[in-house]
Amino acid sequence: MEPFRIIDCALLQKMSGLPAAINLREMRERISSCSRNVLYHHFCETPLKPTFDYPDYRNDLAIWAKQRLGDDILAERLGIIDPYSFSSIDDLRKMVLEIFDERLNEVEVVPSSSKGYEFYFMETTIIIFDTGNKINHPDELSASIRNMTNSSIYFHVLDAKRRSIKGIDDFSTWLQTSEGNWDHYISAIQSIDVMFFTLGEIKNELVRLLDAARGSFVSEKRQ
Repeated sequence: MEPFRIIDCALLQKMSGLPAAINLREMRERISSCSRNVLYHHFCETPLKPTFDYPDYRNDLAIWAKQRLGDDILAERLGIIDPYSFSSIDDLRKMVLEIFDERLNEVEVVPSSSKGYEFYFMETTIIIFDTGNKINHPDELSASIRNMTNSSIYFHVLDAKRRSIKGIDDFSTWLQTSEGNWDHYISAIQSIDVMFFTLGEIKNELVRLLDAARGSFVSEKRQ
């Protein structure tokens, strides 16, 4: 069985070069022309940023709409978007623009932020590094995940959805290609709706569900 290599990551952020947006109309204009890297960052990498302190929403646009525009309706519409459900970043962009257009048609006054609270468009480079730690057997998954950093969880669970052709996490991919039947672990991992949890909560849920799956599997074998 090929060991599972535990990878960690970090973000290097920089300004995208786009002008900041102070209201919804400007936000719509910037999103229509920004690079895929910028859109991906603000929708998918939010949980990884040290400043992510608004867990009710999973992307920067929803957070800004809530905190700076004071537009709860727009924040809710943006907040329920699962960026990993789209086949491409351009499809995600199309959905976001439709939400903006719908909201602009509904309001009499364009929602704006106060001066100093504009939205700044960032782009990132993600730095990947091998921790040197390995998981040699699927039964070690729970204990190993318990000791992983949140950024490692991000890489193996969330970022993996972008890297995988099937859109699944690295743990499931490893289990599917390992000798033996590990469906009980795969089912446990894939039962988590990652859009409803912070990275720390995803880690805790993985540990809890994997422990439960192992316990149930051992009990069934004894019967």
